[in-house]
Amino acid sequence: MTPSPATDLLSVQHLSASVRTRTGVRDIIRDVSFTVGRNEVVAIVGESGCGKSITVQAVTRLLGPQVQVSGDVDFDGAHLLGLSEPQLRKIRATRIGTIFQDPMASLNPLLSIGYQLAEAMRGLGTPAAQCRVRALDLLKLVGLSDVERRYSEYPHELSGGMRQRVMIAMALMGSPQLLIADEPTTALDVTIQAQILDLLASIRQQTGISILIITHDLGVVAELADRVVVMYAGQVVESAATVDILSRPRHPYTRALLSTIPRPGARRNADRIRLNEIAGTVPANITGLKGCAFAPRCGRAQAICGVEPPALEALAGRSVRCFFPETDMRGGS
Repeated sequence: MTPSPATDLLSVQHLSASVRTRTGVRDIIRDVSFTVGRNEVVAIVGESGCGKSITVQAVTRLLGPQVQVSGDVDFDGAHLLGLSEPQLRKIRATRIGTIFQDPMASLNPLLSIGYQLAEAMRGLGTPAAQCRVRALDLLKLVGLSDVERRYSEYPHELSGGMRQRVMIAMALMGSPQLLIADEPTTALDVTIQAQILDLLASIRQQTGISILIITHDLGVVAELADRVVVMYAGQVVESAATVDILSRPRHPYTRALLSTIPRPGARRNADRIRLNEIAGTVPANITGLKGCAFAPRCGRAQAICGVEPPALEALAGRSVRCFFPETDMRGGS
């Protein structure tokens, strides 16, 4: 997966991370590679514990000094893993915006929304006289009504959807080129989820921003993403255009994920069809793991899968990490 300077805003190549514990060094992600093009939406999907959030935190170097990160991360010509902390802080503030998972935990409950927005903008060097105007403009951009009132309110006075919109406004303060959204619709009801997705799509259309979204919700993927990166046990197991992932999954794990999606109106003998599930769990420790990490849960696994790790290889216009990829080109069932 060679980066293309003309189209790729972010190129992540062979990214690995390990943490030192009292019992030794423990791997948390292994040899992760993917790209995000300009004005492109890329989704990273997988079950909880697959390494989605850790990967993005490794890219932006938010994991702390106890975590060792290796590989190459190129962001619009800047090699992020080689930058000093002040240089990296400037990029995080102005060129990469991040929406974290829990907006209530990310906002200070003791400070008004307006104060928090203005404080962040002062940190970017915005003149004090312009901070309020810019904050109000951003609150309007993210679709909040009565922004003068919202500016003076505290986080607990806003609904979950409103708080998420405030977090999106905060992430856009520096007019970033890349927006990272970590589970932006978690804990929101279905109606509000749709509104947040529509908002992200609208912001992309208006600003040309690239979006890297982390989610376990394949409905979010279908709604927003151009390409999908499927992760399992700290590795990329498949990546392709969204339409190909949803209609023609090649990795058994991708197909298994798709098979768990509820089918509206699907009934048999007037009774609801039982939802599919993926037997087993994601391995808690991937250090020293032999063979394919998904092999114990895979119905297609053969002897080689338990002893030799498959490489991520180009296959029919996508990348797949599997010795025996799916050949049935229909979607999950």
